Amino acid sequence: MAKVLVSFDDRLLARVDREAKRQGLTRSAYLARMAERELGARNGPGRQASVRRAMDRLDALFRAHGMPEDPTVAIRAERDAR
Repeated sequence: MAKVLVSFDDRLLARVDREAKRQGLTRSAYLARMAERELGARNGPGRQASVRRAMDRLDALFRAHGMPEDPTVAIRAERDAR
């Protein structure tokens, strides 16, 4: 996975961060989702409408009930425990 450095106006970045948090996403995940939608270039199972709907329902559940922990932290902890 590539990492990129981009510049944002401070106010725009604050809006991005607020919306990402509201959706229970990291900043990177939120920006990637926006880019995929803008470019219409969904890859993998998300290309199918039924899968996108299921993923949207899961996103709604996470927004409604919160996430028990930051997924990035959990993944790193699991990886580092190996």
